[in-house]
Amino acid sequence: MTISNNLIHTCYDILGVKEDASYEQIRATYRALILSSHPDKLSKDSESSTSNNETGNRFIELQKAWEILSDPKLRATYDNELRILRQDAATSEDVNLEDLTIEDSGETLMCSYSCRCGDYFAIDSLELAEMGYFLSRNQSIVRLHTTKSLPASVILPCGSCSLKICLLITSNFELCMDDHL
Repeated sequence: MTISNNLIHTCYDILGVKEDASYEQIRATYRALILSSHPDKLSKDSESSTSNNETGNRFIELQKAWEILSDPKLRATYDNELRILRQDAATSEDVNLEDLTIEDSGETLMCSYSCRCGDYFAIDSLELAEMGYFLSRNQSIVRLHTTKSLPASVILPCGSCSLKICLLITSNFELCMDDHL
């Protein structure tokens, strides 16, 4: 489990399995992913060094997730830590990127969601980029691109009160800003 800038990226996310997945489901998914991302299996001639590095990092992430989820004692400890972490980050609701208001401030795209106190939950395109999620705008179309193939969630605090929301990032998407202004 990695946490950076309120992003919770779990071993379950890395392997793309549900948290209640059986050992056999986790094992089968791991085996398929590890075979497709093993650095020795990929052609080094057709890939750039950046792509090779990303593949190597992905392979290591998969290995670490498997080490934790394949051992019943480690998995139980991990699940308990994850449960505690989520309690600390209790949120008022879950929202998708499509639910946010997106404004172009020149250098960045500002994404916001109204809080019931009257203020906003906000995140900008630079913060998302640091997490590996890239927003771009072409006229009125906003696109999310990611180097990650897995869903993630970002905890966003309100600017004024103690409420938090959970921003769910599930995949690449495209939306028309004219519909969200």
